[in-house]
Amino acid sequence: MTIHNKAKKNDIAKVVLMPGDPLRAKWIAKNYLKSPRLVNDVRNMYCYTGFYKNTRVTVMGSGMGIPSIGIYSYELFKVYQVKTIIRIGSAGGFVKDLKLGDIVITDKAYSKSNYANDIGVKTPLDRVLQASPTLLKTCTNTAKKLQLTPHIGKILSEDAFYSAIPWQKRMQFSPGIIAVEMEAFALYANAIKAKANAISLLTISDSFVSKKTMSAIERQTSFKQMVTLALETAIQL
Repeated sequence: MTIHNKAKKNDIAKVVLMPGDPLRAKWIAKNYLKSPRLVNDVRNMYCYTGFYKNTRVTVMGSGMGIPSIGIYSYELFKVYQVKTIIRIGSAGGFVKDLKLGDIVITDKAYSKSNYANDIGVKTPLDRVLQASPTLLKTCTNTAKKLQLTPHIGKILSEDAFYSAIPWQKRMQFSPGIIAVEMEAFALYANAIKAKANAISLLTISDSFVSKKTMSAIERQTSFKQMVTLALETAIQL
């Protein structure tokens, strides 16, 4: 147990799905897991453990931003000895090929954040952290089996939701950035620190190109393909 998570050690499965919104965690547990059990509600950061196709899986909210997912994923890896975390979140698209509802498998995350250095993980000169290679391969192969066509690419993890920097300029921070969110970099840093596995799956909820956006309710309930991809990946680990 920690000050942020009252679950007992054996309450948490070795594979955890982490949406940002705790209400999305509740929705996933209710609609996808068999016999889900609420094991944490400290600060309303809901955490449920149940079964998906006979595989024990936990789903827990991460909150918004690098500091929040930094705390929860760090504790899952270090205290609860979780082996794999699959982030399932939303992102804003920076390229016209990304439409609302499209899935991005994040193979790389760039950030200006000092989070990695602060926890003792040396940030590369290009400030890019990688998803776990084996997990990336498993997730990509699972998408093919499900006949999904996700985009695989680099995203920007930034601290400011209301950034004053134009999105076109933010794309230039690192070659190849296709979307923006606020958590993957910290998750990847924690996985490196713990010698564990992590990957970030994202559904495009906003487009900086078309200016289209999903509503709050749509963000909670419309990410079904991404959730299925995460769960089907989880049962192969």
